[in-house]
Order: sequence, then C-alpha cells, then structure tokens
Amino acid sequence: MKLNEIKDNEGATKERIRVGRGIGSGKGKTGGRGVKGQKARSGVAIKGFEGGQMPIYRRLPKRGFTNIFASDYVTVSLGRIQTAIDAKKLDPKATIDAAALKAAGVIRRPKDGVRILADGELKAKVSVEVAGASKAAVEKIEKAGGSVKLLVVAEAAAE
Repeated sequence: MKLNEIKDNEGATKERIRVGRGIGSGKGKTGGRGVKGQKARSGVAIKGFEGGQMPIYRRLPKRGFTNIFASDYVTVSLGRIQTAIDAKKLDPKATIDAAALKAAGVIRRPKDGVRILADGELKAKVSVEVAGASKAAVEKIEKAGGSVKLLVVAEAAAE
C-alpha cells in the first residue's frame, strides 16, 4: 500500500447534493425546504420552541442562586507544590505564598486567595502563607516539618 493509493471504502462518503439548480434536478426551486414559512428562510433558529407547548425550561422550577459575595479560591494540591519544588521552580526555604506560586507557574492568577488541599505527598519542609488550607493539608505540612500561616481574610475580620 502506498500513500497515494489510500482512499475511503466504497460507499463510505456521500456526494453532496447541489440544491436549487433547476426543476430538472429534483431539488430545484425550493431546494428541499418545502414552501414558505419561517423554516424556508435562511437564518432560522427555533431552539427550545416546542410547537406552542410550554417549553421545558419554563415547565421546570428554578432552584438555587449564585452568591455574589462568595470567595473564589484557587485550589493547589500538596503534590503540585512538591512537583514544583522538585523542578526547582519553588524554593522550599522561602515562604510559599500566592505570589511565589504565580511566579513558579503553579497558578495562573490568585483570584481571592489560594487554598491548599491534601492531594499528593509533601516531602520538603516548607513555610506556607495562604488564604486557606484543609485540615489534612495542614497536618501533612506540619508532619513534614513545615508551618502554615492562614491569612486573615477581610470578610472574616469584619464580622
């Protein structure tokens, strides 16, 4: 078999039907669109229309809401931090905070702060300064000989 001999199996592809090319073609005049009406025109979009029946998005009840005051933290796993330390992108002797994680390429932007999660293993002794951390993550960091300092968030201080 040669590259120039490669072709599809017989019947694998259909020939495109050229519509609107005279009545003799069988697909002329209206081009398979029937006669008149919205769907005979170009640019038709009737998504969600159910023929006058109450559409499903209106039949189903609305639930919940989005809290506009909720903090949006970037989550970083311990395993990801260890990988960055192994790759010499993070210095374990320096304090690891949002700015250091951004500089190392671990996170793209800090949003409302960084929250450490306990996924993966941490071998290095590190000092972490972040907005939040899970209990398991704090235990793992302290077990490795490190320390965790949780930054006081403005909302928590106001209460």
